Amino acid sequence: MEPISQPVSQPVSQAISLEKALASFTETWSPRIVTAVNDYDVRIAKVDGEHVWHVHDHTDEFFLVLEGELHIALREPQGERTVVLPKGAVFTVPRGTEHKPYAPAPTAILIFEPTGTLTVGDHHDEVPDHVDATTGHALT
Repeated sequence: MEPISQPVSQPVSQAISLEKALASFTETWSPRIVTAVNDYDVRIAKVDGEHVWHVHDHTDEFFLVLEGELHIALREPQGERTVVLPKGAVFTVPRGTEHKPYAPAPTAILIFEPTGTLTVGDHHDEVPDHVDATTGHALT
């Protein structure tokens, strides 16, 4: 497969192998945009360890686990809980819900959210060095 050089946040005109796309980068918590659907980005990321507590005020955040296992801690009005997503599982964090993704081992995920959405949300704790505060990077 040739490298994808489509502009960020544009639909692609060829099939994309998620396996090859994931093999094209090594950084964790630094998503790559694989395509766009209407005004939404489809992003993939390699994750390991903790992200950061954050909240998206105006959008839900969809997660699909491609490999590994993802835990998402949630702070809800009734208290804190953690959702565990094994390979193949999906979960949507509702807008306005403070959450913190965590991967106990190297994991690959697919995220679906509006173009321009910052990975650390609208409000967040201090961002550690291993977390990329970005709206996504082009897949090359």
